[in-house]
Amino acid sequence: MNFNKYKISNVRGDIEPHEVFLDKLAKAKEEEWGITQKKFEVPLQEKLAYIIFVIFVLAAILLFSKVFYLQIIQGEGLAALSENNRIRIQFLSAERGVIYDSNLKQLVFNNPAFDLICDKRDLLALSLDSVKEIEEVAAIISKDPEVLKKEIEESDRSQVLIYENLPQETLVILETRIKDFPGFEIVKNTVRDYVQGPLLSHLMGYLNKINKKELETYKNYSISDYIGRSGVERSYEEILRGAPGVVKIEKDVFGREKNRIIESTPEAGKSLVLYLDFDLQNKLTEELEKRLGMIGLKKAAAVALDPKTGGILAMVSLPGFDNNIFSKGISVEDFQRAQNNPLKPFFNRAIAGQYPIGSTIKPVIASAALEEKIISSDKQIYDLGYIEIKSSYDPNIVYRYSGLEAPGYYDMRKAIADSSNIYFYTVGGGYRDQEGLGPTLIKKYLEFFGWGQKTQVDLPGEAKGFVPWPEWKVQTKGENWWDGDTYHLSIGQGALTVTPLQVASAFAVIANGGTLYQPQAVKEIVSTSSGSIQSVQKIAPQVLREGFIDPANLEVVREGMRQGVTSPTGTGRVLQILPVAAASKTGTAQLAKDNYYDIWVTVFAPYEDPEIVLTIVIEDVEGLHVPSLMVAQQVLDWYFRR
Repeated sequence: MNFNKYKISNVRGDIEPHEVFLDKLAKAKEEEWGITQKKFEVPLQEKLAYIIFVIFVLAAILLFSKVFYLQIIQGEGLAALSENNRIRIQFLSAERGVIYDSNLKQLVFNNPAFDLICDKRDLLALSLDSVKEIEEVAAIISKDPEVLKKEIEESDRSQVLIYENLPQETLVILETRIKDFPGFEIVKNTVRDYVQGPLLSHLMGYLNKINKKELETYKNYSISDYIGRSGVERSYEEILRGAPGVVKIEKDVFGREKNRIIESTPEAGKSLVLYLDFDLQNKLTEELEKRLGMIGLKKAAAVALDPKTGGILAMVSLPGFDNNIFSKGISVEDFQRAQNNPLKPFFNRAIAGQYPIGSTIKPVIASAALEEKIISSDKQIYDLGYIEIKSSYDPNIVYRYSGLEAPGYYDMRKAIADSSNIYFYTVGGGYRDQEGLGPTLIKKYLEFFGWGQKTQVDLPGEAKGFVPWPEWKVQTKGENWWDGDTYHLSIGQGALTVTPLQVASAFAVIANGGTLYQPQAVKEIVSTSSGSIQSVQKIAPQVLREGFIDPANLEVVREGMRQGVTSPTGTGRVLQILPVAAASKTGTAQLAKDNYYDIWVTVFAPYEDPEIVLTIVIEDVEGLHVPSLMVAQQVLDWYFRR
């Protein structure tokens, strides 16, 4: 059928005949196809309005949800992020406290320094201009722009240290143009200038830049700050550093500074007064270096203590290093080269060197024997020059333990003075009818004197040393402890190791009549904010242990050490020429290499009222001579004559 001849009329009032015909035709087809349900017809305009309304409601719900999430749930975080993009917090470094010796000689000074910092947040704000900015800064500091760009991009922190301690000429150029580089800023700092750096490097320590891990751990530090790395600088970091000031800097969208508000001003750090006698430190170092040069050696350590307080009067570790190199700037390569030096110049031998002690142990063994009533001070033991012990498994096997002293009778005082090995083998390990201390009691008393444990000195990096005992040998070596082990321990040989500070501290007990003090480098905390030195806190001497040896027993030991100086056969007789009476004990600790020894001496003086205990060890000495004793004689002669 051709429908083209039927046209839709625009007249709405009447129904045309063909419309009726079409309607009937449609109904007939519906019945033919089975479509019997009725339809509800909705005008097109009404349906469209409904759809638009639904879309509007859904959009409103989504918008409200997003606003609620941003404003309520994440509101504080986003506000802080926005504020952080606009506001920068900058710490103003406080003036670091200085350090004085006991006579108030200033040992370190603060010099101004300036660092160049990049703030990546401001660089990002510049977008296309940031590359140009980096290139211009690189040209001023004479650095490859690609290298500088890589350093900035690879850093995972918003601030990057670009140049530490800017040279004067570079600083002047940057200061005139820094406003052109909103992604960079110059930060004022201070660097340390140590008086005669190598002389005091181990005791004073040094500073260098704080690292990433420390920035995450410590509060109120910035990327340009220095932090104590060793010595007093590290132990007293919080006191010396003071409190930084805080500045709020407002920046525009281009990273340029708009406003600056000082919220708090820096509070200068407190200063320290040490027990150190600078002139004694200088003399001790000078004499040690001279003696080492004479015998072709380089490694030694020395400690001088005040026996009445535990104060450290001097501390030397050779070879040393110049702690000023860190202020001037040291490359990673140079630092690693110094660290890998086989002489270990950064290693503080005075508190961390662990040495066999040799005969220097004998006054301590004597104290223990008297306290335990193993032997009386006057009982004599005949020294044949050796003792012989038969094997427990085969009586045909005989072990001989020898001494270097002259044969004859020895009581305790003479045994200390002449350093009789046979006497102390007998007292320590027992021989024939003479009972010995045995390893358990020896360990107990060595620990009473502070060996095998840290002295708790107020310096970082201290070692504990080691005191062996039978169970240790079984557990670690799978071997039994034999009488020979006890004999060796009794004269300071075998697995026993001590630090020079432990030795000086133990002999301070003998010198002062029975008190073990905690060694201390710092005597007093002071303030210089008023222009003069004013006391803030005196650090009282700390007693670690006392009363573990009867003073009468210690007096016997003191007399033996005094005879070591006054007797014609005493091991310390060269000290007779000192202007004051002294007491001493030497030691020659045999090393694995044949005919090589660590040579010790410990002296206290004046004998009647000791004011100094001096302990010296020289490493790897060939042959049985006593260079350490000669150093002690020269230093103490100067000390009491100055």
